[in-house]
Amino acid sequence: MPSCPRSVRASAFSGRVCSRAFQPVARPSRVHAVAPVSVAAPVELKTGKPKREDVITGSPDNNVSDYIYEKMGVDLHRQADHPIGIIKQAIYDYFEKRNPGMFKTFDDRYPIVTTHANFDEVLVPKDHISRSPNDTYYVDANTVLRCHTSAHQAETLRAGHPAFLVTGDVYRRDSIDSTHYPVFHQMEGVRVFTEAEWTAAGADPTAMAEKDLKDALEGLAKHLFGDVECRWIDAYFPFTNPSFELEIFFKGKWLEVLGCGVMEQVILDANYKPGHKAWAFGLGLERLAMVLFDVPDIRLFWSGDDRFLKQFKAGDLSARFKPYSKFPSCYKDMAFWVSPEFSENNLCELVRNIGGDLVEEVTLIDNFTNKKTGRTSNCYRIVYRSMERSLTDEEINAIQDKVRQQTADVLKVELR
Repeated sequence: MPSCPRSVRASAFSGRVCSRAFQPVARPSRVHAVAPVSVAAPVELKTGKPKREDVITGSPDNNVSDYIYEKMGVDLHRQADHPIGIIKQAIYDYFEKRNPGMFKTFDDRYPIVTTHANFDEVLVPKDHISRSPNDTYYVDANTVLRCHTSAHQAETLRAGHPAFLVTGDVYRRDSIDSTHYPVFHQMEGVRVFTEAEWTAAGADPTAMAEKDLKDALEGLAKHLFGDVECRWIDAYFPFTNPSFELEIFFKGKWLEVLGCGVMEQVILDANYKPGHKAWAFGLGLERLAMVLFDVPDIRLFWSGDDRFLKQFKAGDLSARFKPYSKFPSCYKDMAFWVSPEFSENNLCELVRNIGGDLVEEVTLIDNFTNKKTGRTSNCYRIVYRSMERSLTDEEINAIQDKVRQQTADVLKVELR
């Protein structure tokens, strides 16, 4: 569940760069009963990269672009010398050392999931904003690109695994800046306890799960970041109770690392078996890698430039990114009267589809409402910068002309 969201979402432990796992949601004013979880029929688990026609389907509900499809199957988390792969393996190594042979690892789960798995099985309310096509990539009305690795939690429990780590690429329509990208990587962790375990320990099952969870994750933080100070913040997530966020004091400030909690019993009972208790956590690998390796811009993870990639080696957590150049930026401002079709996420998606990874940031720099007409005007600044070369005015002007035209045509705004 990422914190510091620009839009409130219910992702199960997610990780934008503010921890896209376990994204906090607004705490309800009163406690509601947890709805029963319906169990999906078992299906054969797919792996590998989907075919284009399975992602961009022509469905009226489909909002996936070729830009997003091209990122599928890159699997940064499965590249041993890549910062994302290094962080993943370091976490795997930690849990194997702490509990030898206990945790089963998965890193090749198919990225297309049902809305039932992505939302319902982790108790995301039917009216939650995260279900909006403004936030989520829909393949069709009942199928999405997973928003979080928690989409595989229930199916993995149904397969009978009592302890597991699921890593994968996840997809969200989002803002454009140095810490947000529409494709990023998460890890979901779950451990189930038996009645015999808490009886032998003479402990309350929830208290036992909470203590083991906190011990495990504080140890993980120290494994990755050294002997850091940790603190726990009470949180609210729809799929855990109690719920927490872990923060560490690193480089002079407190940083959120992940979200976690004791799994809602209805999820465990429906998908594993009664008479058990479990904890779960979720974290964003980009979040951890940017902080640990001093990577200043999330786009760098997708760079094929050897000047970036050769700075990192499998198993080495001591590497720190050394900038090899800082190419100049170019910015263009665009003002328009907004329309009902307009949203910032839709604008960012449109700009990204045209400018790709040359777009560094999209920022609202002015907003006002005409008192006479009631119309609202926005002015956005689009910053272009390449990670690898200097840009020319000619190429940026051509991109910006397309952005302006499509903003008017697709988002139905009136340019000023």
